[in-house]
Amino acid sequence: MKIILYCQYVWGMGHLVRSLEFARALTGHDVTLVAGGQEVALDLPDHVDFLRLPALYMDEMFTMLISGDPAKTVAQIKQERQALLYGLFEQKQPDVFLVELYPFGRSIFAFELEPLLADIRRGKFGAVKTVCSLRDILVEKKDPAAYEQRVLHKLNRDFDALLIHADEKVLKLNETFSRVDRIDIPLVYTGFIAQQADPADGKLLRQDLNLAAGQKLIVASAGGGRSGYKLLAALLDACEILGDRLNFRLEVFTGPFMEDEDFEKLAVRAAPGIRIRRYTRRFLDYLNAADLSVSLAGYNTCMNLLVTRVPALVYPYARQREQPLRVDKIKNFLPMKILNADDVRPERLSDYIIHMLDHKRTIRRLPIDTNGAANSASFLSRWAKKG
Repeated sequence: MKIILYCQYVWGMGHLVRSLEFARALTGHDVTLVAGGQEVALDLPDHVDFLRLPALYMDEMFTMLISGDPAKTVAQIKQERQALLYGLFEQKQPDVFLVELYPFGRSIFAFELEPLLADIRRGKFGAVKTVCSLRDILVEKKDPAAYEQRVLHKLNRDFDALLIHADEKVLKLNETFSRVDRIDIPLVYTGFIAQQADPADGKLLRQDLNLAAGQKLIVASAGGGRSGYKLLAALLDACEILGDRLNFRLEVFTGPFMEDEDFEKLAVRAAPGIRIRRYTRRFLDYLNAADLSVSLAGYNTCMNLLVTRVPALVYPYARQREQPLRVDKIKNFLPMKILNADDVRPERLSDYIIHMLDHKRTIRRLPIDTNGAANSASFLSRWAKKG
């Protein structure tokens, strides 16, 4: 099959990471991943081509588009993106169009999606099946009834199937979308999409890091990096308080999108036993090697925690319900302490670190489906063949 997978990430990089894992699982198919956020290094498998649209991203309140190129206006970027997308469809004539999140979100990108969907309905690109790829939780809306009505209209009109990347035993769509019973197209829970890694690579990494006997490895991260400065700065302060109380090594990954000024304020605090970087391709190996993770609570971070089962301090982004709800659903599966704003203070964090380091990694297999990428690919192959 020829598959085009569209993903627009506007703040962090979680949507992109999840879409890339989905694309990676679509082996044996001709896949083009289309993405249009700020540039970040990607490891693409051989069967996946990549079309990077000129970057558009959004402010923290998700109220306006921002051009990724200071020399071009948003209107100019929009025109370029529309032309590139349309040209790709004319060239590829895909069998399947996978759309990440839309129409449940990214309505501000209707300028490029609606014309494509209309032409797909008209058969301009041949017989194209259109599928929505949706994460586990939707953010709250000011007018839920009107929002759900708009979503249902577009979903039932323009899409042929809905894939929900969650384990329905843990999270169901109706917890954040009340009118699931009005969805007329096939709806499939795929399990959570999670990156996979070999625990043995974590053991090898501990050797590569030359950790001393009894030395604890703490891995701190902030997803894409835009929202993580407060947590990471407080953690570094907490590590100063720990001083001689704890023999530890701290590896900090700020995320590629942290503002340069904030990154530099953190980076100058590197010291023996404390390393601060933006990103690593071996992040799961670090979690498999770690004695404790300190992080935010985005989709991919939580999936990483479930896969590696490392004890964790998590600080959910509280301006939306997404991260608090997610950690509430998974908190009983792992040794986990959920932090609130009052907890993100050096004195408290230092105590929590000591406490959580008394916990061991969960050994038992968790009763959560984290094979969502493979399950999604398998469903898509079977379903598309049925015609």
